[in-house]
Amino acid sequence: MPRVLITGGPGAGKTTLLAELAARGYPTVAESARAILSERRARGQPPRPEPIAFAREILRRDIEKYHAHPGQAGWVFFDRGLVEALAMIHEVAPLPAPELQAALQAHRFHPSVFVLPPWRDIYTTDAERDQSFPWAEHVHSQLVQWYRACGYVLHEVPRLPVAERAEFVLGALAHCAP
Repeated sequence: MPRVLITGGPGAGKTTLLAELAARGYPTVAESARAILSERRARGQPPRPEPIAFAREILRRDIEKYHAHPGQAGWVFFDRGLVEALAMIHEVAPLPAPELQAALQAHRFHPSVFVLPPWRDIYTTDAERDQSFPWAEHVHSQLVQWYRACGYVLHEVPRLPVAERAEFVLGALAHCAP
């Protein structure tokens, strides 16, 4: 399966890693949450809608992105993805197990998920990332639990310069056919 998830809490370097992979010629897919927050700010709205509405809009966009990048010959890297949108929905309004499993099965990603751990040295806030570093650590912990519960194998990406992080991801995937 060529769709590969890159995940982690806020400010862990996901977007920078995706930019490095894109510079190496790999297709990448941006996360939806930041776009929603930015669009809301541009319209003069509060950045975050109600949690369930936010999660549903992220899921809607992530499903579109998933289908826009069908099984291609090589790897496609996603900055987060609909697995996390399902987690957000499930946290606010728990989904029945059969419904959750059906959604996960209909939108499978590569079984290896690459998680970037919180990294205080690179953590910054901005207009869309207004969370504290302890919150980023909390999100990381929740993501690890969620992905494991969904049956994914997590590979923690070491805190290294971005080129070396990209090499780590590509090296781990070299053992798998896209």
